[in-house]
Amino acid sequence: MKKRLAGWRRRLVDVYEKIDRTWFEHLRKLRHRLTHNRVIFIRPTKLVLCNRLAIPLTNKKRRSITGYAFIMLWIVGFAIFALYPLFNTLYLSFFKVRMDGALLDLEFVGIANYQAVFLSDPYFVEILVGYILETLINVPVVITFALLIALLINQNVKGKGLWRTIFFLPVVITSGPVIAELMDQGATTLPALSDYRFVDVVVGNVGGFLATPLQALFDQILLILWFAGIQILIFLAGLQKIDKEIYEASKIDGAGPWASFWKITLPSLMPLIMVAVVYTVVSMSVFSLNEVIVYIRNIMLGESTPALTTGYGYSATLAWVFFIVMSLIILLFLGLLRIRKGRERA
Repeated sequence: MKKRLAGWRRRLVDVYEKIDRTWFEHLRKLRHRLTHNRVIFIRPTKLVLCNRLAIPLTNKKRRSITGYAFIMLWIVGFAIFALYPLFNTLYLSFFKVRMDGALLDLEFVGIANYQAVFLSDPYFVEILVGYILETLINVPVVITFALLIALLINQNVKGKGLWRTIFFLPVVITSGPVIAELMDQGATTLPALSDYRFVDVVVGNVGGFLATPLQALFDQILLILWFAGIQILIFLAGLQKIDKEIYEASKIDGAGPWASFWKITLPSLMPLIMVAVVYTVVSMSVFSLNEVIVYIRNIMLGESTPALTTGYGYSATLAWVFFIVMSLIILLFLGLLRIRKGRERA
């Protein structure tokens, strides 16, 4: 009996080793095919495509490939779920769109919708100009406020986590219905500014061109500062990455806090400031209570609006004009930051 059991045990071990060797061989062949196929061939110093095109692989390119691999999931999701709707709205902007049951009745009008934006719809142009002026004023305010709060929280103070949570809470609660109710109750303004007529003094000493956006800034100062939650966390992460030995060396050389900020802190945070500027412009532009967004939505849904034309085609046109203007504002801020960065290097 024992001999039989020993024989069965040896047979089971032989079968297991055979299966293990077989799977290992299959995995080895699969790995070899993936890395030595005719389409992609990976070598230590180069990447060969289709056995013809050789791309040298440096450390920088390897890091870039790794980065693209991490964001590939987002790229695929964007291409599947956002890229087609994006170009479909551009396509619809050249048509007059009517709803025919569950179908869309398209009538080609060329650039007539774009002409109507600037020639036949003065309300949108007025709202768009107001948006541009408010954004140009509000974005520097938000970035400056976020940077100051991040510098304060980065000091050796107790309860850093609590302060981060407090400044991040508005990001969580600023949904459309909640913020609309807070605005109706006056929770986004500072009564002290109006009580001491500070706003009237400032607005009265500037031209009419800046009076309206400055008035809007003071009327919704808390709402604007509530947009700084994400930026505070971005700057705080950047500040914690700066080596403290650099500050100690500059202090030994006689640099004060002000000189250290301009020569060390600000240049180190410049890439993060660019990211924060882009995020701030986009978040303030797509805010649900933005007048431009509300105007476009009302035109799309055919609700009562002073516009001379409505519908999906015209609303798509307005959305693309708004997108172009928002992109130009982002490029303007990034251009100014790059000029300053170039001067600092010089």
